[in-house]
Amino acid sequence: MPRTVILGVIGSDAHVVGITILEQALSAAGFEVINLGVQTSQDEFVSAAKSHDAEAVLVSSLYGHARQDCEGLHDKFDDAGLDVLTYVGGNLAVGQSDFEETQATFRQMGFDRVFDAETDPEEAIEMLREDLQLTTTETEQIRVDG
Repeated sequence: MPRTVILGVIGSDAHVVGITILEQALSAAGFEVINLGVQTSQDEFVSAAKSHDAEAVLVSSLYGHARQDCEGLHDKFDDAGLDVLTYVGGNLAVGQSDFEETQATFRQMGFDRVFDAETDPEEAIEMLREDLQLTTTETEQIRVDG
């Protein structure tokens, strides 16, 4: 049975290319992807994660205001009784010059993994497999069954 992940662009951001590429890569890797599209609210992420019994939520943002858009998101997951992996990636901060600092900020906000806009989708997928403790056999079975 495929593992379900939620994918979307948070806040007022309307950049769709990155999540389209990521959706295709995740689907090809055997995941069931629920793509919420662009300009997704925190409540929509929480609702989708709950209704689809998702194991991971992947938040994208390219317009540089991810910190404001993601503030309090993990509180909402907690309030909904959800324990999901959370990833965030893209151009997360306007004028982002020190990614390590940006990464630390989002880790403090509760994100399990933080990626910059240059991250290859395969790298994120490999980390997702690792975090979900998927074995190679499970991943291959997902591809066959999916």
